[in-house]
Amino acid sequence: MTVTDRKTSDGSSSSTPILQASNLSVRYGKVEALHDVRIDVRPGQIVSVIGPNGAGKSTLLNALMGSLPVTGFARGAIRYRGDDVIALPVEQRVAGGMCLVPEKRELFATMTVEDNLVLGAYRRRKAGERNFLDQLDPVFVLFPRLKERRKQRAGTLSGGERQMLALGRALMGKPDLLMLDEPSLGLAPLIVKEIFHIIGALRATGVATLLIEQNARAALQISDYGYVLETGELALEGAAAELAQNPQVIETYLGLAKKTA
Repeated sequence: MTVTDRKTSDGSSSSTPILQASNLSVRYGKVEALHDVRIDVRPGQIVSVIGPNGAGKSTLLNALMGSLPVTGFARGAIRYRGDDVIALPVEQRVAGGMCLVPEKRELFATMTVEDNLVLGAYRRRKAGERNFLDQLDPVFVLFPRLKERRKQRAGTLSGGERQMLALGRALMGKPDLLMLDEPSLGLAPLIVKEIFHIIGALRATGVATLLIEQNARAALQISDYGYVLETGELALEGAAAELAQNPQVIETYLGLAKKTA
C-alpha cells in the first residue's frame, strides 16, 4: 500500500505549477531578507533550495506558508493552484493542501507516536471526511519503525525517528504540496540517507515537495530542479543534475562533501 496517488486520470503528472512565487520579497523592519525571488514547483516534482546559513531559505518557506513573524512583511505574488494566496492566513493555506514540516519538527513529546499521527489528520476529520485515517497504514509502510514504536511516547524517539514522525504526521493530512525545512539537520549520515530515500519515494505519489536543505549533495541527488539562494537572492537555478555538475556549486557547496565522501 502506498500514499494515495495524486496523478492525473491518464497517469501523468500535470505540467502546470502547483506553486508559483514571483517577485517575492520579505522585509523584517528595514532589513530585506528576500529580494524578488521566483520559484515554481509542479505536481510530483521535488524541488530543492540550497544555500548557506542566513541566505533566507527558512524565510522563503515561512513566506510561502504565511507564517512570517509579526515583524515580517511579504510582497509579490504567491500562487497556489493558480490563486494568489499571499494574503491568506496559514489555516486557509493548510486547508488548501499546503503543509510545512518545520526544522524543529514540533512534535507532542508526551503523546504516543500513533496519537501524533492521528493529530496530523485533524484537519480532514474537522472537514467531515469519514476515512480521515486512511493514510495511517501507508505511513507505517513508509516508516516501519514508527509502526514498531506506535505506542511509544514521541519524546523518547531518536532524532531520526522524530524526523520520520514529523514527515508521517504531515502525510496524514494528504497534502498536495509538502515543504520540508532542513530535514537532515542533526541526523547521522546513515539516517540522512534513509530520510532522503523516503523523500525521493514520495515523487511516485504525485505529492509536490519543496525541500530547503544545507546538505546540497543529498538534496540535489533526489531533486528534479534546484535553486541556489544567496543573501536573499537567487544566484543559480536549473535541473538538479546540471546544478550538481556546475563548477560554482561544486566549489561552494559540494567540494567538502566530495572530499570526505
